[in-house]
Amino acid sequence: MKNYKIGVITPIRHLEGAYELLKTKGQVFLCENGDKEEVREFLIKNRINVILCNPNKQSYKIDESLLINTKVKLINTCSTGTDHIDKVYCSKVNITIYSLTRDMELINDLPSTAELAFGLMMSSLRHISKSQAHTSDFNWDYTRYMGTQIKNLNIGIVGYGRLGKLMKRYCDAFEANVDVFDPYVNKDEKRTLNFFIKNLDVLSIHVHLNDETKHMINKDVLKNCKKNLLLVNTSRGGIVNESDIVDLLKSETIWGYSTDVLEDENGSLKDSIILKNMKNLNIEVTPHVGGMTYQGQLKAYKWAINKL
Repeated sequence: MKNYKIGVITPIRHLEGAYELLKTKGQVFLCENGDKEEVREFLIKNRINVILCNPNKQSYKIDESLLINTKVKLINTCSTGTDHIDKVYCSKVNITIYSLTRDMELINDLPSTAELAFGLMMSSLRHISKSQAHTSDFNWDYTRYMGTQIKNLNIGIVGYGRLGKLMKRYCDAFEANVDVFDPYVNKDEKRTLNFFIKNLDVLSIHVHLNDETKHMINKDVLKNCKKNLLLVNTSRGGIVNESDIVDLLKSETIWGYSTDVLEDENGSLKDSIILKNMKNLNIEVTPHVGGMTYQGQLKAYKWAINKL
């Protein structure tokens, strides 16, 4: 057994066998639901040198203010995304980061996020959550919740990697008209994103967040879209300009926004422009549950643990 003192700062004991596997890798200490101050105290007190984390329930960023003067040398995240970690600082102080970003054998067997994207699209088009709230108050008026069928809709997918391909497969099965925009896959792509979006009924985003994709979906890109456009985002909140999205909804330039992610999930949710406008605009939000199926999480956590 390696001389690891592993600090777990994400829930793990609900996953059968994951905690037991982790204990074979070193000494395990749990702080599954702490805030940033509690986690920092936990890291220092237990002289933790390995962090096991996952961004979905994390309300803070793993950065200098958390890590300075700790013994942490390795951060092992059970996720493909790493924007919950200050990678620049970690590189500067020689803290290694493990993620699942390039573990294709694993992530090709994890369809959960694409399934949620399709589910969010279906929920919005058929007003599922809103009509459920309606009936929970003992009402029964279907006329307020007339929906849109998927068959023959024009659905655009931005990003044609693993999740984009799965989303296309699901939409094809429902006989939608599906088009894809990804200049890195289609080297001969001549269209602009503005032109691609112009005739869509649904736009589903499946790209990683980086300097190139940050705020790639904004007022300028959407200015000529159809008025009934539904935007679905299960990638990262920062890929869209959230202020622009709210403005476009208010002006009825687009019809709806369904998202599993927010730009600043690690900050104060009360400051989120998306959450503050949920009740008054056609916005659906889930709390970053894309990868949070029992089967998917168990596979991801065990895979990450076995990197140690």
